[in-house]
Order: sequence, then C-alpha cells, then structure tokens
Amino acid sequence: MKQSSVCLTSNDLLFRLAPGLGEKALHYQVITQSAKDLQDISNSPAVSMAPYLLGKGQSRLATKISIYSERGETREQIRLLYMNEEALRVWEAMGRQATRAGAMHRPPHSAQLCFGVPFSE
Repeated sequence: MKQSSVCLTSNDLLFRLAPGLGEKALHYQVITQSAKDLQDISNSPAVSMAPYLLGKGQSRLATKISIYSERGETREQIRLLYMNEEALRVWEAMGRQATRAGAMHRPPHSAQLCFGVPFSE
C-alpha cells in the first residue's frame, strides 16, 4: 500500500518522537477523500460549510474553524483535508464522512486554506 505524501514539519516530528506531549498538541486531523467522495460537491467544505453554519445560526463558528486542503496521490486519497477540532465537529454534525488518516500539529506548507481562518500559535 502506497503511503500518502503528507509532509511533516519539525514540530510534527517532535510530537511523534515525544508521545508524552499528548494528542492535545495535534491540532489538525488529516481527512482523506476519494474520487467518489468528490463527485458530490457538498463534500467540499468551501461549498457546504458556510450555508450549514448560516442555516444553524452558528456563523460565529467560522472564526474558529480552520480547514486546509491538498491534492493527494491516489484515487482513494485524491484530496487531503486538514481540519482543526472545531471544523471536524461541524463536518461530522453535517453528516459528512471523515476518513481519518492521522493527526498533525499544523498543516504542511503545501496545503492551502480552503475554509475558515488560518492556524495561529
């Protein structure tokens, strides 16, 4: 099985080498989407999340959500989403599939912000 091209930062390596720092330090969950998932446009956070938040009267959450996107390398992982905890909670509340492939301290530099606000430290 081919490994994904998730690029680790030095902080991510630190957190992997020092498991005592705990999962709380891993702010972003890596979510994979397949080619089949992408056939439904509502599986794009940039398209579906704002209308969902507005419809639920929760637009203020957009200032706490951070979702980055990056192209994957296989049909099973054609897009990688890096979601912070708040984004993942909303995504799952929307009934969207969240196939997790790991966790990171922050998204790789090659990923682009697709919804919400940039990460901050």
